[in-house]
Amino acid sequence: MSLKATFLLSIIAFVSFCLLPGSIGGARPKPIRRVLIIYEVGTDYPGVNLIDEGIRAALDNSPYKVEFYREYMDATLFPDPADQQRFREFYIRKYQNRRPDVIITAGPSPLKFMTETHVRAFPGVPVVFCYPNWAPGSPTPDSDFTGVENELAVSETIETALHLQPDTRHVFAVGGTSFNDTTYEDMVKEKLRPYEGKLDVSYLTNLTMPDLVEQLKHLPNHAIVLLMSFSRDAAGTKFVSGGEASAMVAAASNAPVFSMADSQFGHGEVGGKVTSFRQQGLIAGSLALRILKGKKARDVPRLQAGTTYMFDWRALKRWGLRGTDLPPGSLVLYQQPSFWELYWRYVIVGVFLLTLQTLIIAGLLRQRAVRRKAEQSLRESEERFRRVANTAPVMIWMSGPDKHRTYYNEPWLNFTGGSLEAELAGGWEQSIHPEDRQRSLDADLLASERRQATTIEYRLRRHDGQYRWVLDSSVPRFDADGSFAGFIGSCIDVTEQKLAEEALSTVSQRLIQAHEEERTRIARELHDDLNQQLALLAMNLDRLKQDLPASATELRRDMEAARKQVGELGSNIQALSHRLHSSKLQYLGLAAAASSFCREFSDRNGVEIEFNSEKIPTQLPEEISICLFRVLQEAVQNAAKYSGSRQVQVLLKGRTNQIELTVHDSGSGFEPEEALKGHGLGLTSMRERLKLVGGQLSIASKPQCGTSILARVPFVSEVKSVGAAG
Repeated sequence: MSLKATFLLSIIAFVSFCLLPGSIGGARPKPIRRVLIIYEVGTDYPGVNLIDEGIRAALDNSPYKVEFYREYMDATLFPDPADQQRFREFYIRKYQNRRPDVIITAGPSPLKFMTETHVRAFPGVPVVFCYPNWAPGSPTPDSDFTGVENELAVSETIETALHLQPDTRHVFAVGGTSFNDTTYEDMVKEKLRPYEGKLDVSYLTNLTMPDLVEQLKHLPNHAIVLLMSFSRDAAGTKFVSGGEASAMVAAASNAPVFSMADSQFGHGEVGGKVTSFRQQGLIAGSLALRILKGKKARDVPRLQAGTTYMFDWRALKRWGLRGTDLPPGSLVLYQQPSFWELYWRYVIVGVFLLTLQTLIIAGLLRQRAVRRKAEQSLRESEERFRRVANTAPVMIWMSGPDKHRTYYNEPWLNFTGGSLEAELAGGWEQSIHPEDRQRSLDADLLASERRQATTIEYRLRRHDGQYRWVLDSSVPRFDADGSFAGFIGSCIDVTEQKLAEEALSTVSQRLIQAHEEERTRIARELHDDLNQQLALLAMNLDRLKQDLPASATELRRDMEAARKQVGELGSNIQALSHRLHSSKLQYLGLAAAASSFCREFSDRNGVEIEFNSEKIPTQLPEEISICLFRVLQEAVQNAAKYSGSRQVQVLLKGRTNQIELTVHDSGSGFEPEEALKGHGLGLTSMRERLKLVGGQLSIASKPQCGTSILARVPFVSEVKSVGAAG
């Protein structure tokens, strides 16, 4: 291989590599952001995992590659202030040279750590807190702090308990002795203070678990238990699982236990208006994402975590509490259905199947009888249809969903002279005139695809070999269930009508040609005879005026006025001659004649006409030039006369295979169909003229929306008509 070939292959390989998906430079790496999360306790607590799950869900779809750093104060396992201080100093040193972009605190101990050391240890780093458990005397965070407030629905839970158990007189609030427990207790006490006058409120907090269990077994009647945070008892025993302590309390209590967090649920507690740890994490993560995107913490408002009424159906049933008394929209979990609720579907299905089997047997017997009767009726109906179709004065055919013909009546077979088998095998296609065959087959295919009625004219060979024009109309057929069944069509011989139309077209052509010749003759006589006589008369009047004596002033003035009138009359006759027959059209071409006409019409009638022409050949067939010129005259005169607009746009444009004339005004407009039905001949004359040269007329108009008239004429070397005037 040559050096040049090797070089080219190397370039091709390099370009191909660059274009491969995922190649170098194909995707920009996401910018990295560091998020430090400091938790109150370790992952043994369900609440921590739920908060972490919510934070990740909020940040997983961020535009950044997020590096998560998780630390745990472990305030329950290591409550000694000296230990907590060592934790603080270690975390400060650990992240001194790896500054996080945002810090999230989960619990009161991490929040206290941040509020006391933020300015010194993490200056300028925004902090988002969740599950703060604000206690009286807590330090106030600075402007770099925002977060989600913990909504503690103590009052709502108590009111729900009183509604479920109206005779309640005692409330026992159960909690632990850790920093988080006591902080939570202070918040609950603040919420329960309004009930202390109506209820006997007691706090079972500074107890060992065995003593607490013993007291819960002997609670007085008409009592309820309100479960607070419980992570350590008075003996220092840690309860690292969120449900461990609550399960022991619910099992020992002889009164219903109400809780306020979703982590204290499902162990025998009745429930209440609970806080969702995952929802708090989700909100905290969304606030952190806003900060990562550039928002300042002081500009991100704090949000309130929502709460939900959540109850355990098993506990409600244990304590005889009615589910109908729950607040509207309450979520009831662990509901155990009854036998009927479990198996009612099977019972109903079994009975239904037995009944259905009986009905099916009876229905099958009836259906067989009905089918036999229907088949007999169908045979009779088909026989009646064939008799009617064979005696009809039109040719009838039918096709199936696959477009293949399935039936021809006798008039069709008599017309073509073919057998039914030959016609069904495609003989009808060979009977169509070769010039019309493809057009007919395309129309048939399009109608079958769209499943819509269609009408087409084509020439069909008669049995004597003569081609006759037929009008073929077909409509789709549908079965009783709405499925497409094919088409049914009818044909009538319209040859005599076509011959009459051609004869009428020939007569119209000759009339228009004679009309144009007469206009040419009159125009020439006006221009060559009468106009010259008027010019001679004007000269004689001018000579007589000069021969008058100077004293005949008044007579000289009258002679001058008469001479001017004769001159104006000559100009008008000359303009009339041009309208009848434009010599410019003959010698200069269509574009020049149209431009001259628009200019003269504008000067004479005070109408502003904007004329443009593009790619119009100088040499055009006479019949095309005259046709478009007459259409232009008629359209401009109609616009000036009826539209009420004093501005008209005219565009004469040559295209690859046709010439287009557009006349547009923004006047009052009209209904084209109504105008064609009227007594006026203007639009009808335009359409007939264009038809003689194979052209088409399109009218776009609506009342008060203006009018656009578009004439299209195919530009070919030979045209059907030799005169298109009139």
